[in-house]
Amino acid sequence: MPKIDERVRLEIMTKYERPFWDRGILVAGMDEVGRGPLAGPVVAACVILPADCLIEGVNDSKKLSEKKRERLYDEITKKAIAWSSGWVWQDTIDEINILQATKKAFVQAYSSMKYPCDHVFIDAVKELDIPSKQYPIVHGDALCYSIAAASIIAKVERDRYMVSMAKKHPQYGFEKNKGYGTKQHISALGEFGPCEIHRSTFIKNFI
Repeated sequence: MPKIDERVRLEIMTKYERPFWDRGILVAGMDEVGRGPLAGPVVAACVILPADCLIEGVNDSKKLSEKKRERLYDEITKKAIAWSSGWVWQDTIDEINILQATKKAFVQAYSSMKYPCDHVFIDAVKELDIPSKQYPIVHGDALCYSIAAASIIAKVERDRYMVSMAKKHPQYGFEKNKGYGTKQHISALGEFGPCEIHRSTFIKNFI
């Protein structure tokens, strides 16, 4: 199967934004990372890009290499009209559950942006407490340009944090697994027990 032209791919990904851009309306995209790991925060990002600002390579962050994500992070945050991230930590995740923590991170990201935006595309999550019309899109990080850009911001910021925590707790391999439940990570939990960034409700079957 021939590879699709990058410009064509980006035009397809902006099909949700284009009706708004054509009317001079800015839109935001929001995504999160970190719902599944055994350790660390859940991080959401919100970003508003200028109309027709098509950045080559923007895609679902899971489809990109670390090196490409880092490059795109710099370009997205430089070109964005506004952007921000929201962080909800492991203690809160344990207290209110991961879905509510994810919604809280989304609200923080939107609010911290401090830029009025009446239309927001969101990766799957519904009914956020924000003053904006919301458009949840299942698999939005792969289908919607603005959500994909937000997914890159959230992924890079969380990964950087987990790499920093690997220096403090090298036994868990956070620099490689980013807190996810790999075989090495679970083995280390059994040997060393949890550290302060582990989610107690997620690891109870492993310790």
